[in-house]
Amino acid sequence: MHSKHEIAEDPACYSGTSTLVNKLGLQDSRTLAEADAVLSYLRAESFETRLQVFDLPALQAIHHHLFQDLYPWAGELRSTDLSKGNTRFCAAAYIATEANKLLGKLAEENWLVGVPLSAFVERLAHYYCELNVIHPFREGNGRTQRLFFDLLAINAGFGLDWAKVECSEWVEANIAGYAGDLPPLQALFERIVVSV
Repeated sequence: MHSKHEIAEDPACYSGTSTLVNKLGLQDSRTLAEADAVLSYLRAESFETRLQVFDLPALQAIHHHLFQDLYPWAGELRSTDLSKGNTRFCAAAYIATEANKLLGKLAEENWLVGVPLSAFVERLAHYYCELNVIHPFREGNGRTQRLFFDLLAINAGFGLDWAKVECSEWVEANIAGYAGDLPPLQALFERIVVSV
């Protein structure tokens, strides 16, 4: 799989390539991308755990569950700095500190339990954006975050219907959020948050 991120050297890739080291030994980027999509989808469908705590170890456990069949580093925080286009993600050395700080604030807000819909949407957009900027894993951050926030929403009495959002508008809203402009991301969450 060709990296979607710019890096100097990446120990998570086969030497001289941007193809991620994987348990299947796949070095063709297209074949790896197909295996990644299928295996993580099957794992997501089999995820039955209801989280009691929404912290960094829980996020890592979700990542491990989704990618355990493919990547030997599933669930581990990345050790390489990443950027994509003009977006520079949290430096690897600060991931644990920043993620724990962010998710600690989420815990202080009681994981958004009991907040009205409008406040839930606003806070969800904030936490999603900030966690996306931290980008704790080498690969699979989006899928991991979606499952994490699905479980967070369920715990708070809501659901998320991701099918209501096009990929391109999701990417644009996240780029805007990175630049400090949260209304586009909030608007998308308004569309996908449903009461259960």
